[in-house]
Formats: sequence, structure tokens, C-alpha cells
Amino acid sequence: MSSSDFRQIAVRTESGRAERLFRAAVSAFCSLTRPSRREIGQLEDLTLPLFDDVSLESRRYVAAALSECEYAPAALVRRLCEEPVDVAAPLLIRSRAVSDIDLIALIGRHGLPHARAIARRKDLNPTIADLIRALERPTLVRVRDPEAQASTAPTAPIVAAVTTDVAQDSAAAQQASGIAAENARRRLRSMMRTGDEALAAQVDAFPGSDTYVKLRETALTGNAAFFQTALADALDIDFSTARSLTANQNYAPLLAALRSLDFSEDRAFLITVAVYPGLFPHPQAIRTYLDRYRLLHRDVALERVRGWKAETLHKAVREAAPANGDSRTASNSDDAVTPSGLRASSRK
Repeated sequence: MSSSDFRQIAVRTESGRAERLFRAAVSAFCSLTRPSRREIGQLEDLTLPLFDDVSLESRRYVAAALSECEYAPAALVRRLCEEPVDVAAPLLIRSRAVSDIDLIALIGRHGLPHARAIARRKDLNPTIADLIRALERPTLVRVRDPEAQASTAPTAPIVAAVTTDVAQDSAAAQQASGIAAENARRRLRSMMRTGDEALAAQVDAFPGSDTYVKLRETALTGNAAFFQTALADALDIDFSTARSLTANQNYAPLLAALRSLDFSEDRAFLITVAVYPGLFPHPQAIRTYLDRYRLLHRDVALERVRGWKAETLHKAVREAAPANGDSRTASNSDDAVTPSGLRASSRK
């Protein structure tokens, strides 16, 4: 019996049958020692159409079962990971089917609840662990020792010493933030390269992947000029216009540029956070970005890019104009040989 036959049975019968079929199919799959690609595809074909018709309890059961499965179907696992954390937690903590890129995207979409579950994974990528710690504690605040709080108010010399200590810590924190940002970019580059082979295998499935890789890699260098050059090439605009898109702390122009290239929201977010690492200190900022990206219609973004291209063309014409103007001025001047000769002959 094929997977389509199973779906027809589920549709024709009561919802309880769909739940039992959903659970039984996953249980049978998990009992396979080494499932083939065909069997993995059959399970996805069977379960994904039933997904919206089964209860949270069934989804929770399936998530727990697949979390221990070494060859879990990636599409079904990703769908379950988008569920509330009480359903997705086993997969977020244990599943090998969830890649580092998937984890970053899940944190961006769901914030702290998913991030806290992901933090419990064994051998978690250090970059992702740093991201979760930053979300947990967006600002580092020095907390006084409880014994010190119980003591009497400090004297003036102690207050002065503490003030100096805080000032030194602030300066050190600013210096460390630049080092930490560069270290984060380095680890992100290393993490992304581990997935380059998988990305190369799916080039046909992701239009514009070459452009994405170029923008991603140049953004992660931390060198603004490299990224601006790549952005100018991708949008077919001049370098000065591309530079103006990232010249201030407002990512709206960059958001429109990435939307015009039809990048998925997780790819666009990764590039943006690499260019503006300081603009996303907490989950709400990430959610705001993703909401803005989803709501920006691609036609609107393409219209903005056409405006930038027109500006590039206008600059080129304007820069060429003085040479032509000088030529016309010279040809109309009284000092020109031919006109002067003509006027001289006409006076005779």
C-alpha cells in the first residue's frame, strides 16, 4: 500500500484514525535500523499532510520518538521544531537532523524559549552558545556581593575606588566588544564553511546561491568595503550608492536590497546581523527584523533598487557632462577660428 493510499484512508475516516496513523507510521520508522532514502521520503509524504490534523499530544509523542532516531526525516523534524518549545524541546536538545544553520534560524524566529532548549545540546557550537548567552544577558551588569549589600554604606574612599573600577571595566568592556565581535565572525565563517558542501549540492534548488555566498562571506570579514563591493555587484549599482546603503545604523535600505534578491528570511538575517551586530541585542529586535522582512513586498524592494540604479546612471551622465559642455563652449566662442573667420568676412 502506497503513502497516498494511507492519506486517503485518513481523509475518509475520523480524526482519531489520522492520529493513530501518524503515531504508528513514526513508530514503525523508528524501529528501522538503517532506513533508505525512499523510506524517509515515504514517511514525510505520509505524515506532513496529516500534521495539521493531529493533536499537540501526538506531535509531542512524535518529536520525542524522532529525537532518538539517527536518520530522522529532515522536513518533518524542521516542521516539529517550529512548534512551541514544549513540543519541540526533545528535537532541539538531541536531534542530529537539526543543523547549526537551522538552530540559528530557530533562535531568530522563536527567541529565548527555543534558545534555552538548544543550550542543552551536547557539543553545541560555541558561536551558538555565545549567541544564547547574549540573549539571556543582553547587558552585563556588575552585581554587588550579598555580604557587601548587608554591610553599612561605604565610606567616601571606597566609593571613589568603586567608581574608578567601574570606569575601567567600562573601557575594558568596549575594547573587548570589538574583539568579541571579530571572534564571533571568525567562528561563524568556520561554521558556515562546514555547510558549504551541502550548499553546493543544492545550488540548483536555491536560485541566487552564488550571490548569497559572496555577500555572506564578505559580510563576515568585518571589512565594510568588501561587503559594499559585493553588494554593488549583486544589485548592479555603483560603489558609492552601495556604500550609502550601509553608511548609518539603519538597516532598512539593506533590508530592501536583500528582499529584492529574494533571499529567505534566515539568509537575509544572517547577512544583516553580520553587518550590524550591535542592532540585535535581544530576541524582540530579531523578531522585529523578521516581521519587517516578511511584510516588505518584493515588488516594492525591486522598485527601490531601480531607483538606486537610476541614481547610478544619473551620476554617470552628470560626470560626463562637463567635458561635453566645455566642447560646446569652445565651439561657440568668439576665439574659435571658423566663426571668427566667418564674421570677419561678413564685415568686409
